[in-house]
Amino acid sequence: MKHGDLDSSLFSPDKKLDVHMAVKGPNFSCTVCHTTINHQIAGRYYSDPAPVVHKLALPKDYGNRISCESCHSAAPHKEGKLNDHTDKVACQTCHIPRYARGGVYTKMWWDWSTAGRFDKDGKMIVKRAANGTMTYHTKKGDMRWAKDVLPEYGWYNGKMGYLSLSDSFDDSKPVSLNWIEGSYDDPKARIFPFKIYRGKQVYDPVRKTLVIPKLFGKKGSGAYWAEYDWNKAVAAGMKETGESYSGKIGFVETKMYWPITHMVAPKEDALRCDECHSRNGRLAGLTGFYLPGRDRSRALDTIGWIIILLCLAGTVVHAVMRVNSRNKMKKEQLK
Repeated sequence: MKHGDLDSSLFSPDKKLDVHMAVKGPNFSCTVCHTTINHQIAGRYYSDPAPVVHKLALPKDYGNRISCESCHSAAPHKEGKLNDHTDKVACQTCHIPRYARGGVYTKMWWDWSTAGRFDKDGKMIVKRAANGTMTYHTKKGDMRWAKDVLPEYGWYNGKMGYLSLSDSFDDSKPVSLNWIEGSYDDPKARIFPFKIYRGKQVYDPVRKTLVIPKLFGKKGSGAYWAEYDWNKAVAAGMKETGESYSGKIGFVETKMYWPITHMVAPKEDALRCDECHSRNGRLAGLTGFYLPGRDRSRALDTIGWIIILLCLAGTVVHAVMRVNSRNKMKKEQLK
C-alpha cells in the first residue's frame, strides 16, 4: 500500500491491471524479472542503474533481466515514430498511466507531528474514512490515501541519492529524503514515472539534520509509543545509535521518490500522444527542454502566422486574378 504499484491486488490480477502478472496471461512471478543468485534477489535501484542497457539481454548476457528492453528491445513498436521515444522516455512512462489501479489505496501523506492525541477518556484515537483507510491514529498521526493516482515525472538515469543522518538541509522547504539523478542533457536519463511520498517527520532544527526517534519500548525507556513524548523519544533514539543532536526538535515536511514500474497496462490503455504533447499535459511541470505541442516561442509563432496569412492572401489574390481572367476571356469570346 505504500509503494502504490505493489499491493495485494497483484496476487491474482487480470490483464488490465498488469499484462505480465495476469493470471490468464503470462502469470509471471517476481523471479522472472528479479533473478536470484545465492538467495540475493536482483533489485533495480540500489546496486544497478534502472534503465541498465537498452537492448535484448538474457541472463547469460547481463545477469539480471530487470529492464523492459531485456525482453522487448529498444524498438518494441511496429510504428517507427513510437520507437523514436525510447531514447528519452522510459517504457513505464507510457505503459503505466496510473498507479494503485487495483482498488487498493496507497498512502500519499503521513504527518507524524499530529501523533500523540488522546480522547477525553485518555484512550487512543483512531479515525477511518468511508473507504476504510485510516486517516488518523494516536501512534502515527494524520494520513492521506488515494487510488488511481497520476504519476509525477522526472529525468532519471537510474541512480538515486539519499539523505544521511549527518547531512544538513534547508528546512525552509520540503526536504527530499532521496533524489533522482539525471537531466535532459544526460544521455542515460529518460523521463520516468514516480510516486512522491510526502509527510512530516521529526528533525533537529538547530543542526538541520534528521534524527532517529525510539518508537518501541517499555515506559521509562523514552519510547514514543510508551510515553508519547517526542523529546524523550529522540533523546533515547539518538543515544542508542551513538549519534549527537542539539537537544531541540521540530517537524519538517519531507518527500521521497518511489519509481513506478509495476501494474503495466495493456497497450490499448497506454498514453495517447496528446496526454503529454499538450499545454497542460502530464509533462507540463518537466522543464528544461522543448516538447512539441506543449512549448511555444512567441517570435516563431508570430513569424509562422505571418507566413500563413501571406500564403492565404497570396492564394486569395491568385484566385481573384484567375476568376477575373476567366471572366475577361468569356467576354471576349462572346464578342
